[in-house]
Formats: sequence, structure tokens, C-alpha cells
Amino acid sequence: MIPEAIASMLAVARIGAVHSVVFGGFSADSLRSRIDDAGARLVITADGGWRKGKVSPLKPAVDQALADRNGSGIQETVEHVLVVQRGENDVDWIDDRDIWWHDVVPAASAEHEAEAFPAENPLFILYTSGTTGKPKGILHTSGGYLTQAAFTNRVVHDVRPETDVYWCTADIGWITGHTYVAYGPLANGATQLLYEGTPDTPHPGRWWELIQNHGVTVFYTAPTAIRSFMKIGRDVPQGFDLSSLRLLGSVGEPINPEAWIWYRDIIGADRTPIVDTWWQTETGAIMISALPGVTETKPGSAQVPLPGISIDVVDDAGEPVGHGNGGLLVITEPWPSMLRGIWGDPDRYVETYWQKFADKGYYFAGDGARLDDDGDVWLLGRVDDVMNVSGHRLSTAEIESALVGHEGVAEAAVVGASDKTTGQAVVAFVIIKSRYMKKTGVEGLGDELRRWVGEQIGPIARPRDVYIVGELPKTRSGKIMRRLLRDVAEGREVGDTTTLADTAVMSVISAQVK
Repeated sequence: MIPEAIASMLAVARIGAVHSVVFGGFSADSLRSRIDDAGARLVITADGGWRKGKVSPLKPAVDQALADRNGSGIQETVEHVLVVQRGENDVDWIDDRDIWWHDVVPAASAEHEAEAFPAENPLFILYTSGTTGKPKGILHTSGGYLTQAAFTNRVVHDVRPETDVYWCTADIGWITGHTYVAYGPLANGATQLLYEGTPDTPHPGRWWELIQNHGVTVFYTAPTAIRSFMKIGRDVPQGFDLSSLRLLGSVGEPINPEAWIWYRDIIGADRTPIVDTWWQTETGAIMISALPGVTETKPGSAQVPLPGISIDVVDDAGEPVGHGNGGLLVITEPWPSMLRGIWGDPDRYVETYWQKFADKGYYFAGDGARLDDDGDVWLLGRVDDVMNVSGHRLSTAEIESALVGHEGVAEAAVVGASDKTTGQAVVAFVIIKSRYMKKTGVEGLGDELRRWVGEQIGPIARPRDVYIVGELPKTRSGKIMRRLLRDVAEGREVGDTTTLADTAVMSVISAQVK
């Protein structure tokens, strides 16, 4: 999260190439799969980044991702690694491949005449979790994406370039950082704050201190962050002058009414509008939101489709459910910043987003929603097996695959359970191999598996809870019924078990968890 990162994105776009930004918390394996899928020729990284008062190394993951290719059958496409000297930590160096930013960028000409490209020229690939475990490379193109990014930033965040200091706290490794840090605000000429560190270092009021010191007027963050500040208490933000704020935004997951009210009362001094925005990596920009000064806001509701966006809530047959009812959220007409495909996998693109309502031509977002009596939209979360943890979409299949990769695990099932802080938390149920159990036992294995997943995928995917069980609930066809495991993980009465091959298994699991 440094200026060179955004400069790199814009430079790549300016020459008509395609960028794929990877979140710095991902492991070398996750990085490798994204490099290979995109056929990347250049990797731009830093020696390290500052986190919690110390340097977190970044280049070693790149080195590891590009190593060990001999005999793998994978063609190495990367020619160079461009490295920003940020942390001044020691790094390994490959002379023919690695280049220091400070050696080559300042030496380049300051003059560059941008070429014109067609509106449908690919702009970027951004990988998002898929239910099969293999990340999906979502492709966006230039013209439509930039149009909706700039428009929504202007009308939803009400950005006024002459007077505003705008701050979106999202990492540029996610779509929110692309659209509302790198592209939308800069297309609008906004002055914005970019922050590399965490909200709690060097003290728990760090964000509020930044807002006070820099006169931030528009603030856009995630419900997870808001809930974590609620835990710390109102005394911390109330120790700072937040009177410059005139608009607050929420993004990444549905915001619960309690967090909405706290956000407005404590951070917004009960006077700022809140725009709770619904959109996805795939939609490219905000689709549903209140409009400040136009919409009468409701705590917890995403509210209304933006002008020009056509949204509905339908049943499984694609029929509208009407006001007061719940169902599946669909987009019924094209929109400017819609994804143009999944990189290198057109069949998966059709199957994932268009197949369910192919006869209607609807895009199915994968989210459940309900319409209230006024027709306003309330999001209910994912309806498939993709979890939303702190605004990050994680695949159950990807985490299960990592767990089974551990020498002691025979089988694993992962669910997303409601969590007051992160929206959803990863909860894993694992069956241990008997020979491993005899040899090693299970003492401390839960913590070891949590660490293991963090190493394989990244810290964001680390399970909150790991339960070691003797069996998993399966149908006669062998499908794991995650719905029942979610009931257990959330402490609810277990639902209908009649389709299980062994109906007694859930009572055993419930007893083991308790």
C-alpha cells in the first residue's frame, strides 16, 4: 500500500498491458498459481512492507513462487522482478532477473505519450475465490469499467475534488482498492489518503488520528473494521476531532444495523450520511447503495440500485419474489463495468454467472437478498460455499484442499459461521488419519492446522475453530452437508438430517464439539 504500487498499476494501464494485483498476505503457492494462470512476464514487488511497527518481508514469497520449476512442466513466463526498496530488509538477489526500482525508474524519461486503445482493451485481471478451489481470474476492460468507477465514486461518495480529502481503507489487492483507490478517485481528480499500516499500530486510535491530522472528509471502510472498533469502545475515537468528516461509506459485506448506528453516532457525530454499498469483484463498481442527500437511509439496508442499474430478487425459477420476500439477487440488464469473462476459461464464466437463469439472460450474483415493503434491498450473504471473511471472499474448497494436504488429515469440511467481528469466520471439521493419531495424538493439532492453512493460503484463511471429529455428515451420494455443520458451528439446533446416510452422525459431532 505505497504510492509506487498505484503508479505501477497506472503505468501498466497507460501502455495498454494488463495487470494482476495480488494481495500481499497471500502465500507463495497462491502467488504462483496466479502468475501461471495469467502468464505474467513482469512481477513488481517490494523488499518488504511496514506492518505493526516492523517490516513484513514480501520478496521472499516472490522468489519462492518463481523457484522450483524444473520438472514441473510449467513454462516460466516471468522475465524480470522489479523491486521497490521500502523496508531496507535483506533480500536474495538474482542478477539477470531482479531490478531495483530506484536504479531504473528515475532514469526513465518523464515524457510519455499515451496511446489510444479501444474501450474493450483488457485493463486488469483480479483473482477471486471460486467454489471449485481454483481461483477465478475476473477480467475487466478499460472504457466501461472506468466510466462506472468514476461515476459511482462521484455520485455515491459525493467526491468534490476541490475541497475533499478522501480515504478508502481497502488494500489495492482487492477490487475495492482497484476501483475506489487506484481508478475512481484519481479519474475524478480527488485528493486522497493512502495508508500502509494497520488500524491498531502504534495505538488503537491510529485511523482517527489520521482523519484528524489530514482533515479527511469522505471515509470508506468495511463493517469488520467498524465492529472491531466497537469492541475497543467509543472512548478511543471520541478522543480525536472527527468534525471534518461529512460522508461515511461501508463496503465488503452486509453491515448489521448495530454497527451502522454506532458508525453514524460515534464516527459521524449523528450528522453524516452513510452509504452502504453492494457490489462484487465481478460487477467492477458499486451497484446498490443509498445516494447521499437523495435516499432516506435505513440502518443495515443496501437500499436501491443506482440509476441505470437493473436489479431484482427472484426465486429459483427466476420469477420476482416481490416486496416483503427473500430470494436470489440477480442483475437483469448489462452494466458498464461488468466482467468480460474469466481469464482463459470462457466455459466457467458461462457456468458460474449465466447458466442458472440462462433462459432469462440474468446474471446471478451468488448472493441472497430480500426486498422490504418499500422495495429496498437487504443482503443476506452468499448462497454458495464461498465465505465472506472481513470482506474477503474465500472458497471452502480451497481451504479444505489445504487441510487435506497436511499429513495427518484424512478428510475436511469447512463452513463459514457468523462472527461478530469478521462477518463470517472459517470453521473446520477434520477427520484425522488413524495411523497419525496412533503415532502423534491430537494434542495441539488444532493450532497446528490453523497455522498450516495460514501458511498454505494466507493468514486471512486461517480457521477460527478446528474441530476434530470421527465422521462428517454425508448424503447417500457422498455429498457433505455443510448446512448441518454450519448449524453446529453457530450453536443452533441441527436442521433436517433425513437425507443423511447415517442420521446419528450429527448427534456425535454435536457432542464432540460441545
